Amino acid sequence: MLIDLHTHTLPLSDDSELTPDELIEHAKSAGLDAICLTEHDAFWNDDDIAALCRKHDFLVLPGVEINTEEEHLLVFGLKKWILGMTRAAFVMDLVERAGGVVIVAHPFRRRILKSEDPENRRYHRELNRSCENPFYGTVDAVEVSNARGSERQNAFSRELAQRLKLREVAGSDAHKTKDIGRVATFFEREVSTIEELIAELKAGRFRAADPGEIQANLKHLEARL
Repeated sequence: MLIDLHTHTLPLSDDSELTPDELIEHAKSAGLDAICLTEHDAFWNDDDIAALCRKHDFLVLPGVEINTEEEHLLVFGLKKWILGMTRAAFVMDLVERAGGVVIVAHPFRRRILKSEDPENRRYHRELNRSCENPFYGTVDAVEVSNARGSERQNAFSRELAQRLKLREVAGSDAHKTKDIGRVATFFEREVSTIEELIAELKAGRFRAADPGEIQANLKHLEARL
């Protein structure tokens, strides 16, 4: 099962160009099985999520992208914004008590990874600094493939996860139609609710999908129609 764990829509994410309807229809046509709406520091309510699922006959799951002083965090299992969520430790405590999960989104974003660094000195300095950060020992996974990141930036995320032996996911971080369907996370078991998504993430039954898997899944879905 292919799920995009990281997407943004208007008006809750005001930097996105996508409406929820546009995002969902493009996700369906791209060969995805489900998407997660992870707006910037904003939460969808359960009734609106259910209405989108019915309207499009497509699985939509709620999450959030929280901007903390440590990293941007994809969080599943919380319901509302609480004062103090700009602190990563506070978010982690809330998630633990709620039985949710936390994924570090695009860890390269707050690092300077200049392409004109021929000997990769800055790259390795930033990588070593991140690996020494104890915060990473508290998260459930790292987004190693982000559709809006460059190959170099995603390589940083992937090497970070591998060095720390953290589980890996992929998310489009979609803000425009061109972002949708480029990457996704493969789940070994079927997921139909946010509770099942959290359970599968906790169990580790997932991986960042290979690029060809999305196209293969699209052909499989088309053959069933």
